[in-house]
Amino acid sequence: MSMKKLTLILAAMVLTASQAFGQCSKCGYEVKAENAYTNYNVRYASNPMDAKHYTTDRLRSEFAIEKVFAPGEVNWTYTMFDRFLIGGAEPTTAPLKLTSIAPLYTDKPNDQKNLLDNRELGIINIGGKGTVTVDGKAYEFKYRDGMYVGMGAKEITFASADASDPAKFYFNSAPAHKTYPTVFIDPEKDILPQNKLELGTLEDANHRILRKYILPGQVESCQLEMGITSLEPGSVWNTMPCHTHDRRMEVYLYFEVPENAAVFHYMGEPTETRHIIMHNEEAVISPSWSIHSASATHAYSFIWGMVGENQDFDDMDGVDIKDLR
Repeated sequence: MSMKKLTLILAAMVLTASQAFGQCSKCGYEVKAENAYTNYNVRYASNPMDAKHYTTDRLRSEFAIEKVFAPGEVNWTYTMFDRFLIGGAEPTTAPLKLTSIAPLYTDKPNDQKNLLDNRELGIINIGGKGTVTVDGKAYEFKYRDGMYVGMGAKEITFASADASDPAKFYFNSAPAHKTYPTVFIDPEKDILPQNKLELGTLEDANHRILRKYILPGQVESCQLEMGITSLEPGSVWNTMPCHTHDRRMEVYLYFEVPENAAVFHYMGEPTETRHIIMHNEEAVISPSWSIHSASATHAYSFIWGMVGENQDFDDMDGVDIKDLR
């Protein structure tokens, strides 16, 4: 084979690969319909050696979840990081029943498969008043109320008290090995003093209140931990100095973000940081190898959910600010 012909073949291979990567960087994961009101997409786990080469579009398609809520719908994202489910239900004129989704099926017919056959579920409402009914027992939710639902629950439905001001039920679900009791959580009454923390200072622009909803000693679960962190007026930084935790992954849902504001979510290995611009009621997946921190143009709140090897909230690998790149 002549050198000229070999050069042409290699050039064609490089062009084909670059075109394929370019196409991949612009496409998101396919959204599929489970039923008339339930949609889902599946995200695969990413290697940090690959992630540091992602374009903005590719980074967003792998980690950002732009559609969590939509009127009259249940929307799920199933990430292969710890097989974590992130979802939202926004009932309007009719209740929405929580169903399983195809990636979780075995050989059972669809009508014999329940979402919590071998999973647990955490719920926090960030919308208007609503009701969650678990196996016939109704729980009334106001803003920021939460709930843990144990493995084995069969029928879960969501309803809004007022269709013009619908409830927005955000949920996380993880594999479970044991049934723990279903527990309703009123954050103003039920969170123990040691699980409501005031952190940071206004001088450092990170004055915030952290409320732990689900974790050992507060509400028992197999592996799921959830809570809310809220920035105080004038503060815009969360989780800085930042950390990773190799034994757990985490997902943030940003909310209470004004329409004309944005959150700059920082991710990546500490020496290969990237950012994703987030808006109100959008979520982002944080692998165990990634930092997860943010600054914004306005104060905001976020729901954090974690799963993994342990439930030790303080099991973190801290990163000194001067070591970030």
